[in-house]
Amino acid sequence: MKNKRPLILISNDDGYQAKGINSLIEMLRDMADLLVCAPDSARSGYACAFTANDPLRLQLRREEEGVQVWVSNGTPVDCVKLALSQLCTERKPDMVIGGINHGDNASVNTHYSGTMGITMEGCMKYIPSVAYSICDFSADADFEPLRPYIRHITAKVLAEGLPRGVCLNVNFPVVERYQGVKVCRMAYGTWSREVVKEHHPRGYDYYWMVGHYSNDEPERDDTDNWALAHGYIAITPTRMDVTAYEAMEQVAGLVKSLP
Repeated sequence: MKNKRPLILISNDDGYQAKGINSLIEMLRDMADLLVCAPDSARSGYACAFTANDPLRLQLRREEEGVQVWVSNGTPVDCVKLALSQLCTERKPDMVIGGINHGDNASVNTHYSGTMGITMEGCMKYIPSVAYSICDFSADADFEPLRPYIRHITAKVLAEGLPRGVCLNVNFPVVERYQGVKVCRMAYGTWSREVVKEHHPRGYDYYWMVGHYSNDEPERDDTDNWALAHGYIAITPTRMDVTAYEAMEQVAGLVKSLP
Protein backbone atom coordinates (compact mmCIF):
# COMPACT_ATOMS: atom_id res chain seq x y z
CA MET A 1 0.00 0.00 0.00
CA LYS A 2 1.06 3.59 -0.63
CA ASN A 3 2.19 5.13 2.64
CA LYS A 4 1.72 8.66 1.31
CA ARG A 5 -2.05 8.19 1.07
CA PRO A 6 -4.44 8.06 4.04
CA LEU A 7 -5.28 4.61 5.39
CA ILE A 8 -8.92 3.72 6.06
CA LEU A 9 -9.92 0.60 8.00
CA ILE A 10 -13.30 -0.72 6.83
CA SER A 11 -15.53 -3.40 8.32
CA ASN A 12 -19.23 -4.32 8.37
CA ASP A 13 -21.76 -6.66 9.96
CA ASP A 14 -23.25 -8.05 6.73
CA GLY A 15 -20.17 -10.08 5.80
CA TYR A 16 -17.29 -9.39 3.44
CA GLN A 17 -19.26 -10.50 0.38
CA ALA A 18 -22.13 -8.03 0.93
CA LYS A 19 -22.81 -5.49 -1.80
CA GLY A 20 -22.66 -2.61 0.68
CA ILE A 21 -19.06 -3.06 1.76
CA ASN A 22 -17.91 -3.79 -1.77
CA SER A 23 -19.68 -0.67 -3.06
CA LEU A 24 -17.91 1.32 -0.35
CA ILE A 25 -14.55 -0.05 -1.47
CA GLU A 26 -15.21 1.09 -5.03
CA MET A 27 -16.35 4.53 -3.88
CA LEU A 28 -13.22 5.22 -1.81
CA ARG A 29 -10.36 3.30 -3.37
CA ASP A 30 -9.02 6.33 -5.26
CA MET A 31 -9.08 8.46 -2.08
CA ALA A 32 -7.06 6.28 0.30
CA ASP A 33 -5.45 2.94 0.91
CA LEU A 34 -8.16 0.59 2.15
CA LEU A 35 -7.65 -2.14 4.72
CA VAL A 36 -10.83 -4.22 4.90
CA CYS A 37 -11.34 -6.70 7.72
CA ALA A 38 -14.88 -8.09 7.84
CA PRO A 39 -16.78 -11.13 9.14
CA ASP A 40 -17.01 -14.22 6.98
CA SER A 41 -20.83 -14.04 7.13
CA ALA A 42 -23.59 -11.83 8.49
CA ARG A 43 -23.22 -10.65 12.10
CA SER A 44 -26.09 -8.16 12.37
CA GLY A 45 -27.12 -7.23 15.90
CA TYR A 46 -23.73 -7.96 17.47
CA ALA A 47 -23.27 -4.36 18.64
CA CYS A 48 -19.95 -4.07 20.54
CA ALA A 49 -19.69 -7.80 21.28
CA PHE A 50 -16.29 -9.46 21.02
CA THR A 51 -15.21 -13.09 21.23
CA ALA A 52 -13.69 -14.26 24.51
CA ASN A 53 -14.07 -18.06 24.53
CA ASP A 54 -13.36 -19.23 20.98
CA PRO A 55 -10.23 -18.97 18.80
CA LEU A 56 -10.36 -16.47 15.95
CA ARG A 57 -9.05 -16.89 12.43
CA LEU A 58 -7.84 -14.25 9.99
CA GLN A 59 -7.45 -14.85 6.25
CA LEU A 60 -6.33 -12.63 3.38
CA ARG A 61 -8.95 -13.06 0.66
CA ARG A 62 -8.08 -10.33 -1.82
CA GLU A 63 -5.20 -7.97 -2.51
CA GLU A 64 -4.99 -5.30 -5.17
CA GLU A 65 -3.21 -1.98 -5.54
CA GLY A 66 -4.23 0.01 -2.48
CA VAL A 67 -6.77 -2.57 -1.23
CA GLN A 68 -6.47 -5.55 1.11
CA VAL A 69 -9.49 -7.62 2.13
CA TRP A 70 -9.15 -9.81 5.21
CA VAL A 71 -11.84 -12.11 6.60
CA SER A 72 -12.42 -13.35 10.15
CA ASN A 73 -14.82 -15.76 11.84
CA GLY A 74 -15.32 -13.21 14.62
CA THR A 75 -17.71 -10.35 15.32
CA PRO A 76 -17.45 -6.92 13.67
CA VAL A 77 -15.61 -5.59 16.72
CA ASP A 78 -13.30 -8.62 16.64
CA CYS A 79 -12.46 -7.64 13.06
CA VAL A 80 -11.46 -4.12 14.11
CA LYS A 81 -9.42 -5.38 17.06
CA LEU A 82 -7.66 -7.98 14.90
CA ALA A 83 -6.91 -5.46 12.16
CA LEU A 84 -5.50 -2.89 14.58
CA SER A 85 -3.36 -5.38 16.50
CA GLN A 86 -2.21 -7.69 13.70
CA LEU A 87 -2.40 -5.75 10.44
CA CYS A 88 -1.62 -2.17 11.51
CA THR A 89 1.54 -2.68 13.51
CA GLU A 90 3.48 -0.19 11.40
CA ARG A 91 0.73 2.19 10.39
CA LYS A 92 -2.30 3.42 12.33
CA PRO A 93 -5.47 3.99 10.28
CA ASP A 94 -6.45 7.60 9.69
CA MET A 95 -10.12 6.63 9.80
CA VAL A 96 -12.43 3.71 10.62
CA ILE A 97 -15.63 3.15 8.61
CA GLY A 98 -18.47 0.73 9.28
CA GLY A 99 -20.78 -0.19 6.38
CA ILE A 100 -22.35 0.43 4.06
CA ASN A 101 -25.00 -1.38 6.09
CA HIS A 102 -28.05 -2.97 4.50
CA GLY A 103 -30.79 -1.47 6.71
CA ASP A 104 -30.93 1.67 8.82
CA ASN A 105 -29.21 2.16 12.16
CA ALA A 106 -31.26 5.09 13.40
CA SER A 107 -32.80 5.60 16.84
CA VAL A 108 -32.27 2.78 19.38
CA ASN A 109 -30.97 0.53 16.61
CA THR A 110 -27.70 2.33 17.30
CA HIS A 111 -27.32 0.21 20.44
CA TYR A 112 -27.83 -3.11 18.65
CA SER A 113 -25.92 -2.40 15.46
CA GLY A 114 -22.71 -4.22 14.60
CA THR A 115 -22.02 -1.39 12.14
CA MET A 116 -22.08 1.08 15.01
CA GLY A 117 -20.04 -1.37 17.10
CA ILE A 118 -17.27 -0.99 14.51
CA THR A 119 -17.52 2.78 14.68
CA MET A 120 -17.58 2.89 18.47
CA GLU A 121 -14.52 0.63 18.61
CA GLY A 122 -12.64 3.00 16.33
CA CYS A 123 -13.81 5.92 18.44
CA MET A 124 -12.60 4.20 21.62
CA LYS A 125 -9.19 3.95 19.98
CA TYR A 126 -9.34 7.71 19.25
CA ILE A 127 -9.53 7.19 15.50
CA PRO A 128 -12.07 9.34 13.57
CA SER A 129 -14.89 6.92 12.80
CA VAL A 130 -18.08 6.96 10.71
CA ALA A 131 -20.91 4.47 10.13
CA TYR A 132 -22.83 4.51 6.83
CA SER A 133 -26.23 2.78 6.49
CA ILE A 134 -29.12 2.79 4.02
CA CYS A 135 -32.80 2.17 4.80
CA ASP A 136 -32.89 -0.83 2.48
CA PHE A 137 -32.42 -4.42 3.67
CA SER A 138 -32.26 -5.81 0.14
CA ALA A 139 -29.11 -7.74 -0.73
CA ASP A 140 -29.11 -5.85 -4.06
CA ALA A 141 -29.77 -2.37 -2.66
CA ASP A 142 -28.80 0.58 -4.88
CA PHE A 143 -25.85 2.34 -3.24
CA GLU A 144 -24.93 4.60 -6.15
CA PRO A 145 -26.96 7.65 -4.94
CA LEU A 146 -24.88 7.61 -1.74
CA ARG A 147 -21.56 7.99 -3.58
CA PRO A 148 -21.08 11.81 -3.59
CA TYR A 149 -22.20 12.14 0.03
CA ILE A 150 -20.00 9.33 1.32
CA ARG A 151 -17.02 10.65 -0.58
CA HIS A 152 -17.58 14.20 0.71
CA ILE A 153 -18.09 13.19 4.35
CA THR A 154 -15.11 10.82 4.25
CA ALA A 155 -12.86 13.47 2.70
CA LYS A 156 -13.90 16.07 5.31
CA VAL A 157 -13.31 13.68 8.22
CA LEU A 158 -9.92 12.66 6.82
CA ALA A 159 -8.94 16.31 6.47
CA GLU A 160 -10.41 17.71 9.69
CA GLY A 161 -10.95 14.76 12.04
CA LEU A 162 -13.72 14.62 14.64
CA PRO A 163 -13.95 15.76 18.26
CA ARG A 164 -12.34 13.36 20.73
CA GLY A 165 -14.82 10.67 21.74
CA VAL A 166 -17.32 11.48 18.97
CA CYS A 167 -18.17 9.35 15.92
CA LEU A 168 -20.78 9.83 13.20
CA ASN A 169 -23.85 7.71 12.48
CA VAL A 170 -24.96 8.47 8.90
CA ASN A 171 -28.23 7.02 7.59
CA PHE A 172 -29.59 7.37 4.05
CA PRO A 173 -33.31 7.13 3.15
CA VAL A 174 -34.51 5.38 0.00
CA VAL A 175 -36.05 8.17 -2.07
CA GLU A 176 -35.91 9.40 -5.65
CA ARG A 177 -34.30 12.66 -4.54
CA TYR A 178 -32.79 13.61 -1.18
CA GLN A 179 -34.37 16.65 0.45
CA GLY A 180 -31.05 17.56 2.00
CA VAL A 181 -28.88 16.65 4.96
CA LYS A 182 -29.90 17.07 8.61
CA VAL A 183 -27.63 16.87 11.62
CA CYS A 184 -29.98 15.46 14.21
CA ARG A 185 -30.33 13.55 17.44
CA MET A 186 -31.28 9.93 17.99
CA ALA A 187 -35.04 9.45 18.27
CA TYR A 188 -36.65 7.72 21.22
CA GLY A 189 -38.20 4.52 19.91
CA THR A 190 -39.43 1.17 21.15
CA TRP A 191 -39.27 -2.39 19.85
CA SER A 192 -42.31 -4.55 20.72
CA ARG A 193 -43.62 -8.01 19.80
CA GLU A 194 -39.98 -9.07 19.68
CA VAL A 195 -40.36 -12.83 20.20
CA VAL A 196 -42.30 -15.34 18.08
CA LYS A 197 -42.82 -18.72 19.73
CA GLU A 198 -43.05 -21.87 17.59
CA HIS A 199 -43.43 -25.55 18.42
CA HIS A 200 -41.13 -28.12 16.86
CA PRO A 201 -42.58 -31.47 15.68
CA ARG A 202 -40.08 -33.19 17.98
CA GLY A 203 -41.86 -31.77 20.99
CA TYR A 204 -40.04 -28.63 22.11
CA ASP A 205 -40.64 -24.91 21.76
CA TYR A 206 -38.30 -22.58 19.91
CA TYR A 207 -38.24 -18.83 19.36
CA TRP A 208 -37.53 -16.28 16.64
CA MET A 209 -36.31 -12.79 17.53
CA VAL A 210 -38.26 -10.39 15.31
CA GLY A 211 -40.07 -7.24 16.45
CA HIS A 212 -41.99 -4.13 15.44
CA TYR A 213 -40.40 -0.70 15.78
CA SER A 214 -42.35 2.39 16.86
CA ASN A 215 -41.09 5.96 16.78
CA ASP A 216 -42.17 7.33 20.17
CA GLU A 217 -41.91 10.98 19.12
CA PRO A 218 -42.98 11.06 15.46
CA GLU A 219 -43.66 14.82 15.38
CA ARG A 220 -40.24 15.87 16.65
CA ASP A 221 -38.40 17.20 13.61
CA ASP A 222 -34.96 17.19 15.25
CA THR A 223 -34.62 13.39 15.20
CA ASP A 224 -33.04 10.89 12.83
CA ASN A 225 -36.36 9.05 12.37
CA TRP A 226 -38.10 12.27 11.27
CA ALA A 227 -35.26 13.15 8.89
CA LEU A 228 -35.31 9.74 7.20
CA ALA A 229 -39.11 9.67 7.00
CA HIS A 230 -39.04 13.04 5.22
CA GLY A 231 -36.32 12.19 2.71
CA TYR A 232 -33.29 13.69 4.46
CA ILE A 233 -29.90 12.11 5.02
CA ALA A 234 -29.57 11.88 8.81
CA ILE A 235 -26.22 12.50 10.49
CA THR A 236 -26.13 11.86 14.24
CA PRO A 237 -22.96 12.75 16.17
CA THR A 238 -22.62 9.91 18.69
CA ARG A 239 -20.59 10.03 21.89
CA MET A 240 -18.39 7.35 23.38
CA ASP A 241 -19.07 8.81 26.85
CA VAL A 242 -22.61 7.71 27.79
CA THR A 243 -22.61 9.46 31.17
CA ALA A 244 -25.98 11.13 31.91
CA TYR A 245 -24.53 14.41 33.15
CA GLU A 246 -27.96 15.99 33.53
CA ALA A 247 -28.90 13.29 36.06
CA MET A 248 -25.80 13.50 38.25
CA GLU A 249 -27.28 15.99 40.71
CA GLN A 250 -30.42 13.91 41.17
CA VAL A 251 -28.42 10.70 41.66
CA ALA A 252 -26.15 12.48 44.14
CA GLY A 253 -29.30 13.29 46.12
CA LEU A 254 -30.35 9.64 46.08
CA VAL A 255 -27.09 8.49 47.64
CA LYS A 256 -26.60 11.44 49.97
CA SER A 257 -27.88 9.58 53.05
CA LEU A 258 -25.75 6.49 52.45
CA PRO A 259 -23.05 5.86 55.11
